[in-house]
Amino acid sequence: MRENFDVCLTMLLKHEGGYVNHPKDPGGETNLGVTRAVYEQHLGRQVMEGEMKTLTISNVAPIYKEMYWDKLKGDMLPSGLDWALFDWGVNSGTGRAAKAIQKIVGCKADGAIGPMTLQAIQLYDVDELVEKLYKVRQDFYESLSTFDTFGKGWSRRNKETLDKALQMI
Repeated sequence: MRENFDVCLTMLLKHEGGYVNHPKDPGGETNLGVTRAVYEQHLGRQVMEGEMKTLTISNVAPIYKEMYWDKLKGDMLPSGLDWALFDWGVNSGTGRAAKAIQKIVGCKADGAIGPMTLQAIQLYDVDELVEKLYKVRQDFYESLSTFDTFGKGWSRRNKETLDKALQMI
C-alpha cells in the first residue's frame, strides 16, 4: 500500500542494522542494508574509502524506494504482503521475491511484477500469500551453503517478517 513505505522502511532498517563487512557475506561492505555495489550504482561513481561507514537513512531511503519498493510494486500490493515482499527483496533480490509470489499465484515467474501478477494476487487471501511466501523464503535460505553461518539470523528475520506482515493485514 502506498502509505506503508515509511513504516516498512523503519521495520526494514531494524533488520538491516548498521555497518558490517563480514568476510563470508557475499554482499561485502554494507551499511543500513545497502551494499557498496548498490550504493555505487545509485551514485553513479565509486564510493570513497570510509564513505560506507557514514551512510544515513536519508542516503538510503531513496535507494530502497526506487530499487526495491517500486520494483516490487509495493504501493499496489495489499498491506502485509507489501512488507513481506519488500523485506525479502532487499535481503535476497527483488527478482527472487517477485518470482516467488508469481509462482504462488500461478503467473509466469519472470521476476517483474506487472498487471497480471497484481490481478492474480487479488484472487487470494493475503494471509495465505504471506504464509506461503514465508515457507518459500525459508526453504530458499535453508538451501544456501552459508546457512550454517547466517541461517539463524535469516530464520529469525523471516519469522519476524511473517508475524508483522500478518499483523498488518
